[in-house]
Amino acid sequence: MQKEKCESLDQVREKIDAIDQALIEIIATRQFYVDQAVRFKRTAEEVQSPERVQQVINKVRQKAIDLGTNPDLVEHLYREMIQHFIQRELKEIRP
Repeated sequence: MQKEKCESLDQVREKIDAIDQALIEIIATRQFYVDQAVRFKRTAEEVQSPERVQQVINKVRQKAIDLGTNPDLVEHLYREMIQHFIQRELKEIRP
């Protein structure tokens, strides 16, 4: 995503609103794929997969560092999102 200097608070807010829209669309797309992944998982252990969670966390922390943003914030956001998706998946595999 291209960054550009804004000339007014309204312009900053418009940019932020556009980013928020894009983030929500990306989260919805991620959820779509998580919902597909559950078809390939048979147990709660496969859903919770701590090693996969840690792999994702390591990857996003490094990406945050590479892009100059706070890796702790990114990790927190991802852990919240992942936990939500795990709970969603668990409802699918448990009758």
